[in-house]
Amino acid sequence: MAERSSRLTLTPRFIIVLIVLAVAGFLAFNAVFLVDQTEESVVLTFGKYSRTEGPGLHFKIPFVEENYNVVTRIVQTMDFGFRPNNPGVFGLGDTDQKTSYKSESTMLTGDLNIVDITWIIQYRITDARQWLFNLDAKEKTIRDITQSVVNQLVGDRAILDILGTERLAIESKAVEKINALFRGYKIGVLVTNVQLKDIMPPSGSVKAAFEDVNVAFQDMNRLINEGQQTYNQEIPKAAGEAQQMIQVAEGYATERVNNALGEVARFKDVLAEYRRAPQVTRERLYIETMQHVLSDSKDTELIDKKLTNFLPFKNLGSTGTVPEAQAPEVKTESKPDSKSMPDSKGVQP
Repeated sequence: MAERSSRLTLTPRFIIVLIVLAVAGFLAFNAVFLVDQTEESVVLTFGKYSRTEGPGLHFKIPFVEENYNVVTRIVQTMDFGFRPNNPGVFGLGDTDQKTSYKSESTMLTGDLNIVDITWIIQYRITDARQWLFNLDAKEKTIRDITQSVVNQLVGDRAILDILGTERLAIESKAVEKINALFRGYKIGVLVTNVQLKDIMPPSGSVKAAFEDVNVAFQDMNRLINEGQQTYNQEIPKAAGEAQQMIQVAEGYATERVNNALGEVARFKDVLAEYRRAPQVTRERLYIETMQHVLSDSKDTELIDKKLTNFLPFKNLGSTGTVPEAQAPEVKTESKPDSKSMPDSKGVQP
């Protein structure tokens, strides 16, 4: 029985089935490849470019097609003039603990001073096909192009400008020039940022003078920022006060205009009444005027209009009274002068 089972297991058909299953499994395993979310995959057919696949699960023909995954969606960093001893993510480590590379950082400025500059670039692969096939020494090519551009920009400027106002200009110009060269060489890389880290003047007695200049630039920037802050505080405040004064003036002007219009309307009404009843209107205006004039008076004297000498009848020691024996007659009725036209404030009879 055991011999029969052994013969069944070792039959040629069984061996062929095992071989076919093994080959099929191997082909199936090699026919599938996975592309990460941060990658693109370049597929070659018999060593020639065929297509580029995005993230996800894809299939290929085993032994006929092969794929190469390239990180294209992550910004990478390259250091110049130093290398972090404990690099972090994408080379951004603790730059205080670093190894210097003087061959990269030492440069000659436009005014023939030697300066030591460390910097970094941040870049991203934009074309996986160009990155794979148009570059041989990829990192060396990027370093050579970047170092050449930065050396040129530093060599066109004086050291004081590099330490001060031209720092940002060097960074922005470097991004433009490096990307222009990368496009010309078709290496499929885009530089997103160039950042100058440390700019060290020549060592020795000259270094102290340059450090003083650097401190002066820092003080200048601080004073500019303080002045800008004060400006931002005072100008809006002054603008608000000016707007408030304008609004008050406009309100006063509106009030005066409205009062004037009211006076004009009142005068027209009085004129219309005067034309209908002149005598009655004159008397009413006279009475209203006297009420207005005498309302604030504390000492009122009633004098006969025929009296020619006032002093003998006025009691200087009293307030608004005359002696009974010498008191003149006072008319209780007086008509206004009919020759004059009344105005809005009344008339004097």
